[in-house]
Amino acid sequence: MKEQELTDKQKKILDFIIEHIKSYGSAPTIREIMKQFNFSSTGTVRDYLKLLAKKKFIRISPNIARGIELLTRVTGIPVIGRIRAGRPDIPVEDVEDYVDLCKLFPKTKDIFILRVKGDSMSGSGIIDNDLIIVHKQPTAKSGDIVVALVDNEVTVKQFYQEKNYIRLEPSNPRYKPITICTKKYGNEPIQEINFSIIGKVIGLIRNYRV
Repeated sequence: MKEQELTDKQKKILDFIIEHIKSYGSAPTIREIMKQFNFSSTGTVRDYLKLLAKKKFIRISPNIARGIELLTRVTGIPVIGRIRAGRPDIPVEDVEDYVDLCKLFPKTKDIFILRVKGDSMSGSGIIDNDLIIVHKQPTAKSGDIVVALVDNEVTVKQFYQEKNYIRLEPSNPRYKPITICTKKYGNEPIQEINFSIIGKVIGLIRNYRV
């Protein structure tokens, strides 16, 4: 369900419910919504909640205080599968979760999140199970940390454009760099490797567990 399917007032009410749950751990009461939006009666609030429920943004539990349950994450950036930092691996293209980063990254259209597996980028502060925030773009500058496609496998490495080749460098010395030749030497054929840049890493999220 898309936000565009909501009217301006419906979206404001939904945003208020979301923010209330984030701040207090529970949904607002009908009277709290009525007060927030200066409605004249609780019946008006119930009508709006029924519309949000019909559009499958919320579920209403009758006769239960604060009985509003969110059914969709409408403000989050999707977490897509996993990637292996130590060895290229194809990510699972299923959405695992949503992270609300819209306030940090207002233009979320070209941003997504991947979960890292492995420790080859530990020298750059990227460790196993971290979430990296990626801006989708087909190019990068030397020194950028990128998500790249190498022979139909995905990896995260530091990108370097050398004179005759591209080097994807791990920051953990236990791992070897990946090199992609870009120029032919004499009669030696160029090693044919399918290579492209998926995006540039622009942020990182780590969950510290006690």
